[in-house]
Amino acid sequence: MKKAGYFLLITAILLFFGKSGILKGRLLVPQNKAGFSVQKKARISSVESVFNRNRKDPFDDRQFAPDRVLVKFKPRVSSRLINAFLSYCQANIKKKIPVLDVYQLQIPEGLTVPEMISVMCRNPDVEYAEPDYRTCICTRPDDTFFNYQYALLNTGQPIGPPGSIIGKHGADIRATEGWDITVGDKSVVVAVVDTGIDRTHPDLKKNILAGGWNFIEDTDDVTDDNGHGTFISGVIAADTDNGIGISGVTWNCKILPIKGIDAQGEGYASAMIYAIIWATDQKVDIINMSVGADGPSRALKSALKYAFDHDIVIVSSSGNNHSDVAYPAAYDEYSLAVSATNHKDEFLDMSNRGPEIDVAAPGKRIIGCVPQWRLVDQAFPYEFWTGTSIAAAHVSGLAALIKSFKPWLTNTEIMNVIRYTADDVNSAELSGKDDYIGYGRINIRKALAPTVLK
Repeated sequence: MKKAGYFLLITAILLFFGKSGILKGRLLVPQNKAGFSVQKKARISSVESVFNRNRKDPFDDRQFAPDRVLVKFKPRVSSRLINAFLSYCQANIKKKIPVLDVYQLQIPEGLTVPEMISVMCRNPDVEYAEPDYRTCICTRPDDTFFNYQYALLNTGQPIGPPGSIIGKHGADIRATEGWDITVGDKSVVVAVVDTGIDRTHPDLKKNILAGGWNFIEDTDDVTDDNGHGTFISGVIAADTDNGIGISGVTWNCKILPIKGIDAQGEGYASAMIYAIIWATDQKVDIINMSVGADGPSRALKSALKYAFDHDIVIVSSSGNNHSDVAYPAAYDEYSLAVSATNHKDEFLDMSNRGPEIDVAAPGKRIIGCVPQWRLVDQAFPYEFWTGTSIAAAHVSGLAALIKSFKPWLTNTEIMNVIRYTADDVNSAELSGKDDYIGYGRINIRKALAPTVLK
C-alpha cells in the first residue's frame, strides 16, 4: 500500500474509534457550528509546536529517530483500550517508561514520524506525542596534554606550549581558595550521564563507584568507547594531590557512570529519560548532563521534574552551535543551564545563549582525562578539549562541594547559591543577569562562604 493510502487508512481507523466511542464510551470530539473538530484543531497546533524550536526544516529526520515516537496517554485511559488502539494503528510498543507512563512506539513501515504524531494527536485520549530527539555531546577536542589548569587557578600562565595564548590573572573559578574550606565528601555522588567511563584510568579509579548502567545496550558495561564521559568525570572528580595527572573540582566526591550516549557521541532523548529516572532511584545528589538536543520533549521534562522533586541538583550544558539553549538545559526550572567562558573570562562565542542561562564556567582549552585506548604515542592519557560540556562539569563539581560542606541545603538552595555567588565578569557590557553568562562565571570560594564578597 502506498504511504499516502496507509496514512489515510490509519486516520480513518482513528476517526472510527472516536466516533464509535470505543475509547471513551461516548462521542470523543465535540463539533463546532461549522462541523469541524475543536479539539482536533488544538491538537494539530500542538503537533506543529513540537517541531518549531531551532528547526529550519521541521521534518528533518536527521534530528530524531526515524522509526519511533514517544507517546503519553491521559490517565483515565485503560491499558486494554491503549493496546487495542495501538493494535489498530499497527504501532508496536518497544518500551514503556513506568514512572512517566510514556510509551516508546515503533511506527508502522511506510509512515514518517510527523505523520505518526499527527495521527496520535488526533486522538483526544493522547496527552502528547513527540519525536525521540537525537542528543549529542556538547564539546569537541582541542589540543593534547599540558600541565596547567587555568580554570582552577589562573595566574596569567601560557595555556599550551611556548607561543600559545596567555591566561588572565584571576580569570578562574577560585578553586584553590575553596579547597581551604572543603575538598568534598565521599558520601556525595555525581551521576554523569554521558558516554561511559574508563574505570582503569589512574586519575579516576579511586573516585568511580561500582555499578552504573548502559542505556544504549541495556547492560551494566559502562566502558567509554568515545572519551567524552571520561573527560567530564575527570573535570568533576579526578583524584587530586596524588602526584600525577590533573586536579578535579572535587577531590573526594564519587562518580556514578551512566552511559546514554554512543561511540559516535550521539543518543536519543529516550535514553536520557531512562538514565535520569534510574540515577534518581539510585539516590544520587547531582546529575551532570553535558549533552544537548535541539528539540523539546515533554517526556524529558517530566523526567527532569522527577529528579528535581527528589532533591537532585541537575546541571546541563547549553550547547555549542551559537544558537538557542539546547535541551535539557532549556528546561531552566529544573536544571542549571551553563554556558562557557575562556582563559580571559570572556564569553566563549561557540556557546549557545538565551534567557535560560544561569551561570558560566571555563570551557576553552581545558585539560582532562581521556580513555587509555586513545593513546598512540602520548605518555599520559590527557588532552585539551573545548565546549560547554566542560563548563557544566565545573558547575557539577561546585554543586558537589556545596553539598559536601552544607549537606542540609536543598537542591533549590544549592542552585541559588551557585547563581547568586557568581562573578558578573561582563558587567562592563551587560550588567546583571544576561543571556550569555547568566548571573556570571562561578566562584567556588564565594559559593562555599557566601559572605565573602571578593
